[in-house]
Amino acid sequence: MTEPQKRDRPWLMRTYAGHSTASDSNALYRRNLAKGQTGLSVAFDLPTQTGYDSDHILARGEVGRVGVPVGHVGDMRALFDGIPLEQTNTSMTINATAMWLLALYQVVAEEQGADVAKLTGTTQNDIVKEYLSRGTHVFPPGPSVRLITDMIAYTVGNIPKWNPINICSYHLQEAGATPVQEIAYAMCTAISVLDAVRDSGQVPAERMGDVVARISFFVNAGVRFVEEMCKMRAFSRLWEKVTLERYGVTDPKQRRFRYGVQVNSLGLTEAQPENNVQRIVLEMLAVTLSKDARARAVQLPAWNEALGLPRPWDQQWSLRIQQVLAYESDLLEYGDVFNGSEVIEAKTAELLAGAEAEIAKVLEMGVRAGNRGIIPAVESGYLKSNLVASHAARRARIESGEDKIIGVNCFDTTEPSPLTADLDTAIMVVDPASEQSVLAALEAWRGQRDEAAAQASLAELKAVAATEANLMPATLACARAGVTTGEWSFALREVFGEYRAPTGVGGAPVAVAAEPGGELEQVRAAVAATAAELGAGKLRLLVGKPGLDGHSNGAEQIAVRARDAGFEVVYQGIRLTPEQIVSAAVAEDVHCVGLSILSGAHCELVPDVLKRLNRAGVQDVPVIVGGIIPAADGEALRAAGVAAVFTPKDFGITTIIGRIVDEIRLANKLQPWTPAPTAATN
Repeated sequence: MTEPQKRDRPWLMRTYAGHSTASDSNALYRRNLAKGQTGLSVAFDLPTQTGYDSDHILARGEVGRVGVPVGHVGDMRALFDGIPLEQTNTSMTINATAMWLLALYQVVAEEQGADVAKLTGTTQNDIVKEYLSRGTHVFPPGPSVRLITDMIAYTVGNIPKWNPINICSYHLQEAGATPVQEIAYAMCTAISVLDAVRDSGQVPAERMGDVVARISFFVNAGVRFVEEMCKMRAFSRLWEKVTLERYGVTDPKQRRFRYGVQVNSLGLTEAQPENNVQRIVLEMLAVTLSKDARARAVQLPAWNEALGLPRPWDQQWSLRIQQVLAYESDLLEYGDVFNGSEVIEAKTAELLAGAEAEIAKVLEMGVRAGNRGIIPAVESGYLKSNLVASHAARRARIESGEDKIIGVNCFDTTEPSPLTADLDTAIMVVDPASEQSVLAALEAWRGQRDEAAAQASLAELKAVAATEANLMPATLACARAGVTTGEWSFALREVFGEYRAPTGVGGAPVAVAAEPGGELEQVRAAVAATAAELGAGKLRLLVGKPGLDGHSNGAEQIAVRARDAGFEVVYQGIRLTPEQIVSAAVAEDVHCVGLSILSGAHCELVPDVLKRLNRAGVQDVPVIVGGIIPAADGEALRAAGVAAVFTPKDFGITTIIGRIVDEIRLANKLQPWTPAPTAATN
């Protein structure tokens, strides 16, 4: 008879949160902590993540949308007012500007009287996955790795309990990564970072174990329970092997695979969103049931994230899911319940072998380029093309029905849902007036600081950036002098430059065959016929991402499928102003403009594009919009002149391309296109 052992301590329970202003987010954090949350997970808005002040042109409509705006040390003070940082474990989802936000955090902790050496928490700080999936990168790969290296060296010596980097495979899966790719590319990133730290000379060789001990991971857990659990067991074994064999770390505690998880937001559906609750529970079990590969921290999305921004009550529901499992069940009273399973062992070994083969391939590319680790595979577009291709294949399986999504492509009949009876109140809406309050506060901050001290600290930052010295001390000096987020990042932009990552669209293979009589073949015929009627060699579609939203997966899939349907696709990647998008539309003489926005900035940015097109004399080019767009906003966009609005419930990409052709024909006063009769219909 198996007796329960001493009950394990639960994992850290977090809720990814932040919105509107620092003071609003502070109130939310206090409420969440009072409900039993045991750690904080800070969501920053896109201007903060990408190194822009709130009053920059690209920040318009994005301030406080997907997270909290932090423009200077005063905002960080307000964010953690009344929250003792020495006693709080804080995770910050921040990458390109991670050094800056950690500096602000340290300065506020010092002001609270905290012992900096006792601070615990994590800065995500994984820039590689930003190039591949999330799009909040700023600097080129070389300088970005330097910033990460400097942070790791600094924290090992000064904030020894802090995790300076969170190798993040979460967004790789959302960008299409298979489990093998997720393991391989995350591990290649970790190896590249550790090699850079070792080779920098900033950390003595005998302290590499301390570096390894503070490397953490942030992973995704999808709904394929067995595969996801085996993925985590494979991750753990591979990390043990790499840290022992490559870096000579012999202490088992330092080699322990330490990871946090947010379960898969990609799989949440707008259709029948109540089904998302059971998806979230199943995905959480994959990273908690196996003790030998159990997450150290868990944050769960809310059931309505495919609809818009969750309310505090929705986040509370997700927290309670964790608490029921941790405190009501007997999960934490036993050892690993899967040890000895032949099925689990075989699947784990399969994933491990596949990952090691892909790791060898990626690292060999780095060796040929002069021992640059994963960076050549990023710069060449190899990794991005692989992810776009994997994502396209997954979408094709959903469209064909091979992969079943309950409530979406099967079992889609439904009773009216009381959860969504009033869609306008089923999500949280950020008050547009909060952006103006942030802008006013930023202007006031600049007006009251010691301007000479701020400018002197920025000059010193640029001077240090031009050397090989550690950038953290100069960054801390900027924080103390009242420098803003945009000023810090633009000072480094002057030295390092900016970077536009490969889109991966051009190298993606065809994901859906144009089978005779199939939907894609019919859409291709419609594209060709419409181009001929308009006297164009090809129909031209511009796919644009205005603003700072870097989640480009949907835009990339539309671009790839439109290409396969016969369109000439103009896709310039992320982070464009409405002015740049309209200029490209005019210059390329496109037949349709497609805009993709997931950040909630559509109400601000889409009407701006429409106005600029009208001013440019372009009235016959339909504009379509895709993203996480509440029903009321969709109606407002159509009233403003948008031809069609697509949301996550519109999962058929080929069908969307067909709708685009319909809108082009309508805008050009052509008769609706009907396919020619086939032999089967004669």
